[in-house]
Formats: sequence, structure tokens, C-alpha cells
Amino acid sequence: MAKKVLIVDDSLYMRTVIKDTLVAAGYEIVGEAGTGEEAIDMALDLKPDLITLDNILPDMLGLDIVKNLREENIPFRIIMISAVGQQSVINTGMAVGADAYIVKPFTSEQLLEVLSKLT
Repeated sequence: MAKKVLIVDDSLYMRTVIKDTLVAAGYEIVGEAGTGEEAIDMALDLKPDLITLDNILPDMLGLDIVKNLREENIPFRIIMISAVGQQSVINTGMAVGADAYIVKPFTSEQLLEVLSKLT
């Protein structure tokens, strides 16, 4: 059965790049969100297997979304994908519950490699 994915990024272009890569690799995209509030609502409603999550969203940080979702004890995997690549931010992301962190720009191969380790 295909893994269900929720894509969270305020950039339609980035959501499309991620979606095209994942669909071609056999993943099922169950939703797309452009804000943190949408992301949390959709994650709790759709219960995806995997969430790709930008760190800088118009209404909140991805780090706060990870903390919020981890409190719900739903066993999804979270991959943060962000242009913010400072090691301190990556470490914080992993510490609050992200399963992986990819720095933009990235290649489709990098994304799929990280996914294959998590799924």
C-alpha cells in the first residue's frame, strides 16, 4: 500500500516539486498545506504516514508544528525541508521530533534517499 503523505510548504512551486517527486516514486499525496494552522488540522484529520514540513511558514515555525503534532502521539514520520540550514536549527528540529531534515535546495534523489531510510 502506498505511503500517505501530507506536504506542507507556503510555496506552491516547492509543494509541486515535492509532490511530483513523491508521486513518481509511488507515494500517495493526501493533502497540501500552505500554513501551519492548515498543516496541523490536516495532519490530525488525515493521519498521513509522512509529513514533509517547511520550517518558515506565514503563521508559525515548522519546529512549533513538530512539537504540537508530537504531543498528539500519532506515529507519523516528519521530514523537515527548509532553506534554513544552520546546524543549531537542524539539531533543534531533530530534538523536538523531526525524523529527518533536508536543506533546500535539494535534489529528487536526496529526498527519495531520506524517505527510503524512514519508510
